[in-house]
This record gives sequence, structure tokens and C-alpha cells, in this order.
Amino acid sequence: MSTPARPSSAEATRRLLVLAAALFAVVIGQAQILMGWGQSPAEFAADSDATLRVAGFAFAIWGVIYVWLLVYAVRQAIPATAETPLLKALGWPSVAALLAIGWWIVAAAFDWETGTIVLIFGALLVLLIPLLGQATAIRALPRGDRDRWMTVWPLALLAGWLTVAAPVNLLTVVTGNGDLPTALPPLGWAVLAVLAVAALALGVTARLRTLAYGLPVSWGLIGVFAAEQTRNAPLAFTALAAALGVLAGIALLVFRLRPAGSDSGRDVKADTPAASR
Repeated sequence: MSTPARPSSAEATRRLLVLAAALFAVVIGQAQILMGWGQSPAEFAADSDATLRVAGFAFAIWGVIYVWLLVYAVRQAIPATAETPLLKALGWPSVAALLAIGWWIVAAAFDWETGTIVLIFGALLVLLIPLLGQATAIRALPRGDRDRWMTVWPLALLAGWLTVAAPVNLLTVVTGNGDLPTALPPLGWAVLAVLAVAALALGVTARLRTLAYGLPVSWGLIGVFAAEQTRNAPLAFTALAAALGVLAGIALLVFRLRPAGSDSGRDVKADTPAASR
């Protein structure tokens, strides 16, 4: 068995920047809540949510995401952690995404509307593109591999939640500014956003074969259902159907359609170099 590679000085620097960016993202979010400067993310979202909104309880998922992101970052800061291809491929994109979600808190606090759109879509794309680019490697990870649980899961969870939050952010801003296109009524745009988010969740899960991306999408759609029941029943039940469809779809993709790798738990032996990382 080959000896796991230790990080070079450049790689160690990248890992420290991952940790710094993760701490920035978490601390600035908590600082805004504790110190109360500007408007909170919930206040920003509620300002013009006439087209599409998410129930406040759904945003509690940030606690789970932050903890998992800190696990991802702290693991890399440990010198004994071996350098892996996934850490290399996802390290710099994760730095960019973590900085973006931190700065989004600032942009929302001071109502920099265009900034929030650029930051949230930028964070989503900078994570989703490399995750999809590494889809073959991700599918090949054994179920117990640390890269699966401490790299793929935290970043895919973040990307999944941003997949819901980004279109909500966009619709909030354009609705508040009176810029919602008239090609569809507001209900049409909201339903289109819900269906697009659900379709993307299934498409990405078909590539990655991990629950981590689709679960926060489904959770966000349940939040839409809860928020819209009394205000817009057709939208609410569309979101509920989409949430259940995503849950069923990702379960089928992950557990029934065996990927061509170790995701089945039987294709890679425990003593392979991949399993030793």
C-alpha cells in the first residue's frame, strides 16, 4: 500500500485559507445576529417576498451546514491529513464560496441587492461546477471514506441549499424593484422556480449519487410549502409535490441505481489506497 501524500507548503497554505474562509463565513453570520448591524437575512428575505417565500424555520439548516463546513475546514488544517485529489480540486472553489456567503451577509445587511444576487449565484456556481467535474471520483468513493463525509457532504449540502436560496433571492429583489418580467404572472415565475430547482436537484444527484445535494433542496421546498399554504395554495402544493418528488428521486438514484464504483459498498476493498485516505 502506498504512503498517503502529505501536503506541500502551497497546499498547506490553501488549507489554512479554507479554514480562514470557513471561520469568516460562520463568524460574520453570528456577528450580524448578535450585534444587530443592518438588517438580518430574514428581514432582507421578507422585504419583498410577494412572489416566493420560504418559512423561517427552514433557515435553521444553516446551523447544520456551518458545523459540517467547520468539520471540512478543520480536518484540512490538521497536518496529518493526507492530500487527496478531491481536496485539491475543491479547495480553492470552496474558499471562493465561503467568502461569498460571508460577504452575502454584509450585502443583505446593508441592502446591496445586486451584490446579494451576484454573491449567492457566484457561490452556487463556483461549488457546483467543480463538484460535477469530479462526479466520477465522487461516485467511486467508498461509503466510509473521509472525503465522502468531510469534503463532499459539507460542500454538497451548501450547494444544495444555495440552489433553493439563489432563485428566492433573485425573485425577492426583482419583485421589490418592480422588475419581475410580465411574460408570466408572479405565480408562474414562482412555480417555474420551484420546478427548476427540483429538476436541478435530480439532475445533479444523478451525476454525484449522494444525498447531500438533494436533501437541503427538499428541505427548502418544504419551507416554501409551509410559507405559502395560507397565501398561495397552488404554489404551496406544487412545492410539496416537488419536495416529495426530490426525496423519492434522490433515494432511488442513490440506493437503487448502483453507481459504477464503490458506492455499492462492495466494489472497492477496504485495503485499497482510496479507502485508506
